[in-house]
Amino acid sequence: MKWLWKLERVFDKFAIRNLMMYIAAINLGVYLIEVLIMPGFRYYLYFDLSLFLQGEIWRIITFIFIPPASGIFAIIVLYFYYMIGSSLENEWGTSKFNIYYLFGMVATIIASILTSSPAIPIYINLSLFLAFAHYYPDYQILLFFIIPVKIKYLGYLNWFFYAVTIITGAFPEKVFALVSLLNFFLFFYKDFFGGMSQKRKVYNNRRNYNAQIREFKKRK
Repeated sequence: MKWLWKLERVFDKFAIRNLMMYIAAINLGVYLIEVLIMPGFRYYLYFDLSLFLQGEIWRIITFIFIPPASGIFAIIVLYFYYMIGSSLENEWGTSKFNIYYLFGMVATIIASILTSSPAIPIYINLSLFLAFAHYYPDYQILLFFIIPVKIKYLGYLNWFFYAVTIITGAFPEKVFALVSLLNFFLFFYKDFFGGMSQKRKVYNNRRNYNAQIREFKKRK
């Protein structure tokens, strides 16, 4: 994708190395603030257009620092997000990973404005997981620290969650899920549709070859 390659070159000087490490660390900081100092602190962080227009401009960024869960599970999830984010950065390079995450943020903010619903980072992180599962389908984790599971199966579960959300979820959830998937396909459409095109070419070539063989046998 030439446009992405050009954008990476422009963005290279601004890209933040180890971006997911910082995001996970600040998420952890927010979680600790809520537990130890100020319960409900996250409500000062999510993006809301009306509050943003009232001068709370930090919300356009801080919504990505809202912890994904509570209790010890939050720490586990944050470590997992850090791991998949670091892996994708190693796979893509710092600039492309930054762009992917930035596009996810922008898409989430647009969805928030369209639906008048607060923006939280859950679907950005789910799209990261889709990207990780696409690159490393056979990577294995211990589910509940006991059951070995390959990432591709959790990826299928993730796709199922998206499908259920889009079909049965409330309108804001549908929009957040759809823009998250659009971001994913923006980066991976060649892997899906390019592969389908190649398979069609192979199928057509094989069919033409078989037809030529049959025609040759008839002439004999």
